[in-house]
Amino acid sequence: MNKLNIGDTSDNGQITIIDEDRICYLVKSTSRGAFGIRTISKKLLEEYVAYFGMHPNATANDARDALSGNSDIDKFEYGYTSTLKVMAQMALGQIGTTTSHIEFTHKEKALPYPRQQIFYGAPGTGKSHRIKEIIQENEKIIDEKEQVIRTTFHPDSDYSTFVGCYKPIMKSVLQTYVVEGKEKPVIDMATGKQSEKEEIVYNYTPQAFVQAYIKAWTNPSKPIILVIEEINRGNCAQIFGDIFQLLDRGDDSVSDYEINPDKALEDYLKGYFEKYPDVEIRDEIRTGESMKLPANLYIWATMNTSDQSLFPIDSAFKRRWEWKYLPINNHEDKNYKIEIGSTKYDWWGFLSKINQVIGDTTSSEDKKLGYFFAKANAKGIVTAEQFVGKVLFYLWNDVFKNYGFDNQIFDKGDNKKFDFSEFFKQDGSPNVDMVNKFLGKLDETIDKENSFVEKAKDENGQGE
Repeated sequence: MNKLNIGDTSDNGQITIIDEDRICYLVKSTSRGAFGIRTISKKLLEEYVAYFGMHPNATANDARDALSGNSDIDKFEYGYTSTLKVMAQMALGQIGTTTSHIEFTHKEKALPYPRQQIFYGAPGTGKSHRIKEIIQENEKIIDEKEQVIRTTFHPDSDYSTFVGCYKPIMKSVLQTYVVEGKEKPVIDMATGKQSEKEEIVYNYTPQAFVQAYIKAWTNPSKPIILVIEEINRGNCAQIFGDIFQLLDRGDDSVSDYEINPDKALEDYLKGYFEKYPDVEIRDEIRTGESMKLPANLYIWATMNTSDQSLFPIDSAFKRRWEWKYLPINNHEDKNYKIEIGSTKYDWWGFLSKINQVIGDTTSSEDKKLGYFFAKANAKGIVTAEQFVGKVLFYLWNDVFKNYGFDNQIFDKGDNKKFDFSEFFKQDGSPNVDMVNKFLGKLDETIDKENSFVEKAKDENGQGE
């Protein structure tokens, strides 16, 4: 049969194809002023196409009576016989179709990325940058200000800071007084209107998860993205709570299981969804009695592997996510340099050698440095201040402090080792001579043939 495409609408406006998978079409069906979402078996549709190809003037009931019992498909689907007839006529070209350019809720091609994805790797590998790139690459369907919600986990994060809770706020409250058991307004003599007073009241305040959740349900044609930075810096079991159950998604990308939120959240959801009577939302979701993640809600997170010991993520939580490793790579288009006094060093050359030392010392990639560990300035320079304050500080206090300074690169001579305090002068500025001495020792000790020292140029631009 002729293939129906996502966005195809019958010329009578009754049927719109909003998604498909290997065995089914997802269809928006309009009848008698109301509409619903239906799943239509492709195999059953093929029977209807064959029937109406031979009997173009038959009715929908004729098709149902003729075909019922000929298939192993669940017979309740024959209750959609009117929908099946129109779809068959669309496929056969017996009625006209138009193609909509709307991006529908379940349209996989709109955003071909996992619904739940964790980007992980060593510090500075560009995990947050990769998420930003994906958003920018899909700017035609993603308005970052409207469709992306961000949050960051930390050790004090909990369910209330991720989902929501009651919080005190200042609000203008109309003043009243009681006379003989009846409440009467307090009138402002100057304006003649009822007086108001700022008072503390408690309102349910939705946090990042609920903000993304309600936005997804009320904008079914748009992908909504919840970005969680540093997901392993918080206690995920405590932060997600019963939301954890929703992370199991079915083939339709909707939660396989639902949860019943607490009364405060239920009341908030009910009140919020009442503002959107024209958006199709299942009754139990609209009333707040149940919660399920819709297919257009994406949850993407970053995880710094060097911090994985803060709050270990258990296997039950891990299996509900797709994992994308971001390796340490050279970014030749950036071509960062380290500038220490009058000497320049190739940033990638430095990273290659120091990461070799880190790997040999720790037997792990967790502590290695990614290309974006230090952010170069507009000229592509990592300054002496940045290098000492960020890079050397990290090496001394987060890497080798725990593994020892036994490598030759730390020997400055006379049986003495470099001390971190020596990289600063009395006024706190970088000690350029000592930093250059350390970099020189690293360069001559590790892979001598491939120096990362930039050769000085003479006044004719030639190397020395």
